[in-house]
Amino acid sequence: MKYILVTGGVISGIGKGIIASSIGTILKSCGLRVTAIKIDPYINIDAGTFSPYEHGEVFVLNDGGEVDLDLGNYERFLDINLYKDNNITTGKIYQHVINKERHGDYLGKTVQVVPHITDAVQEWVMNQAKVPVDDDRKEPQICVIEANSSFLFQLGGTIGDIEGMPFVEAFRQFQFKAKRENFCNIHVSLVPQPNATGEQKTKPTQNSVRALRGLGLSPDLIVCRSAKPIEMAVKEKISMFCHVEPEQVIFIHDVSSTYRVPILLEEQGIIKYFKQRLNLPIDDEPSDLLMKWKKMADRYERLLKVCSIALVGKYTKLSDCYASVFKALEHSALAINHKLDLMYIDSTELERSTEAENSVKYHQAWHKLCKADGILVPGGFGIRGTEGKLQAISWARTKKKPFLGVCLGMQLAVVEFARNCLNWKDANSTEFDPDTKNPVVIDMPEHNPGDMGGTMRLGKRRSVFKAQNSVLRKLYGDEIFVEERHRHRYEVNPELTHFFEEKGLKFVGHDTEGNRMEMIELDNHPYFVGVQFHPEFSSRPMKPSPPYLGLLLAATGTLNAYLQRGCKLSP
Repeated sequence: MKYILVTGGVISGIGKGIIASSIGTILKSCGLRVTAIKIDPYINIDAGTFSPYEHGEVFVLNDGGEVDLDLGNYERFLDINLYKDNNITTGKIYQHVINKERHGDYLGKTVQVVPHITDAVQEWVMNQAKVPVDDDRKEPQICVIEANSSFLFQLGGTIGDIEGMPFVEAFRQFQFKAKRENFCNIHVSLVPQPNATGEQKTKPTQNSVRALRGLGLSPDLIVCRSAKPIEMAVKEKISMFCHVEPEQVIFIHDVSSTYRVPILLEEQGIIKYFKQRLNLPIDDEPSDLLMKWKKMADRYERLLKVCSIALVGKYTKLSDCYASVFKALEHSALAINHKLDLMYIDSTELERSTEAENSVKYHQAWHKLCKADGILVPGGFGIRGTEGKLQAISWARTKKKPFLGVCLGMQLAVVEFARNCLNWKDANSTEFDPDTKNPVVIDMPEHNPGDMGGTMRLGKRRSVFKAQNSVLRKLYGDEIFVEERHRHRYEVNPELTHFFEEKGLKFVGHDTEGNRMEMIELDNHPYFVGVQFHPEFSSRPMKPSPPYLGLLLAATGTLNAYLQRGCKLSP
């Protein structure tokens, strides 16, 4: 097993996740089996109870793990399926060690950070690195480990959060346990360019590398992030002052698409370096897989036609809150040769209360909604902004705008239909109004109202199509069932579904027992679809998610032609 540790310096959020994913993609293109692990220093067991404004979206895995959004990057880039144990947190490690102590595994010994916590980190990494993540179920050969930069190196070389130091010490020890030929450290740093001088500054990177060495880890590669391409003189300066060869300094400037990052890495000789440094049994040249990435990146940059989608949600101030939704839309837009114009609309700004408080915001939000080619209402929790989402859904239904509702978006589509087509004016979800006389969305039976963490219906579940002529069924290749990832507590009330079906809102898919409504479609509408699951988590750059693809096709007026061709994309 070969281990590649990716650390970060200067600031967080400079693209370690994309770089780690891109390195994995390059190695996979060379015929190697690659897995990935993300380490986060927080004491939470998982990301499930975070607000999206804390760390971005909560990404859900097949096994129901609620994890950091970077694992979504790994899955999309590498086309693999990870597990909840591929996301290590301080909380998980300490819980694991404390459980062992209570069990008596350390009987007679004082349990300490060193060696017990650090040993637990190393054992976890070694065990999880062996777990197959590809469809062929073979053991991986390479494990890319991304360490959250908030616990490593901040500006000026000062150490960040103290809670992460056990991980640093664990990997200082691990490099010797794994042996040099099996362990490689890549340090991602920032080369800022102040507007006042226009000069690219290397001092932050020098300080960051010095701090890294002070902790016992020496970088084999330094990946420098910058806004603009970095000059050769800067590369030579970093090489000289950071004690590495010039070919060990890699530059990644801001690019139009993340699809371009693996290409930039490959062009700077990273395959040849890994082959020599880790003694890998690979050729110097990449395979067809990387060539496909290059073609995809080239095609992305040449797109001329634009499709605009309005995303109506409550976490629109931070785009990472809907990272997988954006990627699923982007994959689908690329598949039909369109550039995506995603317009984020805060759902509260569509509500009448905003019109009274700030009429400019209200009218701007409605202007965005009205000019969009399609409308998407994603998942979410809580009552705030739901009335605005209902307004957007009503607009999409009555104006025959292509619409996709995901999770809460589907539930609210049912609520809107009940209020305006069945004339159940107080229809609601019991999440928002426990005493409603028309509870069209109710608590799911599996939900435990006690502890919040890990109590939802989570992970990959099977949904069975019950309608032959369903648009969604055709988009999924006329399959009998689909398996998609879920994350929700509430369900459409199965006792009321016949009222909706009589009026044209069809429940075209349900769970294997037939009790949980999984998919809806509206008759006599270009594309009015809702799904209880989260198809965005399974979308891949070269395999777009069918519900999202359907939305983009409908928004560009090409859905019917696509279905008539047997769901084959035009060249």
